[in-house]
Amino acid sequence: MKALPMPLRPAIEGDRTHQGIFVLLGLTVLLVMACLISLGVGPTGVGLGDLWSYVTGSSDSLTTQERVILEAVRLPRTALGLLVGAGLAVSGAMMQGLFRNPLADPGIVGVTAGAGLAAVAAIVLGNGILAPLAFLLGSQFLPLMAFFGGLFNTWALYVIATRDGRTSTTALILCGIAIGALAMALMGLLIFMADDRQLRDITFWNLGSLGGATYQRVFSILPFIGAVLIIIPFVARGLDALILGDAAAFHMGIPVQRLKKIVVIAVAAACGSTVAVAGSIGFVGIIVPHLLRQVMGPSHRFLLPGSALGGGALLLIADSVARTVAAPAELPIGVITALFGAPVFLFLLLGRNSISMRDLP
Repeated sequence: MKALPMPLRPAIEGDRTHQGIFVLLGLTVLLVMACLISLGVGPTGVGLGDLWSYVTGSSDSLTTQERVILEAVRLPRTALGLLVGAGLAVSGAMMQGLFRNPLADPGIVGVTAGAGLAAVAAIVLGNGILAPLAFLLGSQFLPLMAFFGGLFNTWALYVIATRDGRTSTTALILCGIAIGALAMALMGLLIFMADDRQLRDITFWNLGSLGGATYQRVFSILPFIGAVLIIIPFVARGLDALILGDAAAFHMGIPVQRLKKIVVIAVAAACGSTVAVAGSIGFVGIIVPHLLRQVMGPSHRFLLPGSALGGGALLLIADSVARTVAAPAELPIGVITALFGAPVFLFLLLGRNSISMRDLP
């Protein structure tokens, strides 16, 4: 009997390639819709119909004031929200892959704590010992302080957790907790020294906002988020291999130590830059990749770009809600993401199809 020919690419049980591609297409459509909502929804009279006429050039229904609002306010705000959301979500997906824990968060490496400490120091000490630096940097004093604070914290964590050229994942987690606690203690000391106006500034900064969006801020964050998105194809396979453990990944030809260094630096740059321009925004980095992992599987070649699309869409929708639910006042976007993220996270954590409690470290 003639043997049946073997297929060139045998189907692998559990392969979700087609499902991943379908989800990516759906997320792309969702992101486009979120951008249109962000551009066309707000307390002013620029609606979706006016936006369509503006894009197609078929009508001059917008007044000069409405054009200024659209071009100078909403466009940079939408672009900034897209970049911030994508950076936070991809950072979360990378950290979850690095630590092999679906509950990992970018804050675990101390980026958020370091950026927060530097930002609070800029607010409290900007008229004191840091006054010369504040005068030199001008309006970029606070975001630059937050950015370099996050980078410094991450660098210190990496140096402490590395021994004999090897970085232990467990040491990263434990040292991250310790450094984060130290940063929070120093932040509390600075808050104790702050006056009423500074306390108000600290509170609103910690809650997060896209209200100060400008093209300058968009272009300042673009290189960092762009670099993180560019390295996705180069780290996806390594993060997949790390699921089997460091030793197994090494025997598969993955440069484990270099991969860890690249991921930590990328997360530090992305999160530090997002915190610098938008303040502290929670739950995006943990909810989006965790939710997508339930839908498209654990493969990072789909999970990482999907997180970028989903994170951008989520933050734009949250920002649209923050701008309209209490118009003309504006709610902090961190409040919206927390109100949405906490219940969804609890549902995923305790749901039937989510991870069980025995899977937690």
